[in-house]
Amino acid sequence: VPILRAGLVLLEEAKTVLPATNTYHLGFVRDDQTLEATMYLNKLPAQFSEGQRVLIVDPMLATGGTMAQAIDQCVGRGAQVSDIRVVCVVACPPALSLLSGKYPGLRVYAAMIDEELSPEGYILPGLGDAGDRAFGTG
Repeated sequence: VPILRAGLVLLEEAKTVLPATNTYHLGFVRDDQTLEATMYLNKLPAQFSEGQRVLIVDPMLATGGTMAQAIDQCVGRGAQVSDIRVVCVVACPPALSLLSGKYPGLRVYAAMIDEELSPEGYILPGLGDAGDRAFGTG
């Protein structure tokens, strides 16, 4: 489950090691003022099968709000937190604290942890906007 649009980059690589998987999409847009994410696309199945593993990918975990909404959508369709894995490139402590508090036992895989968030909710030093960087926009 890539979180659009930046999650598509990690999906491409995940498909090379997990070729026999189904891909579902979630799209969120974050309000720059409130830092709250609003879902604009949900292409999850009506129901996940019992024991079905769910891999949610998004390059950046800053505040954790978008990822929490994505996890809630999956759980609401029958996925168990113990079957969900989150993969990101960079994570920040506020996101990790939120996710570990809300979803005990959730596994999060991050290539690195940057310690700080800007007042605008961006990871510092971070990588900039992952979607813009990946797709040459911005």
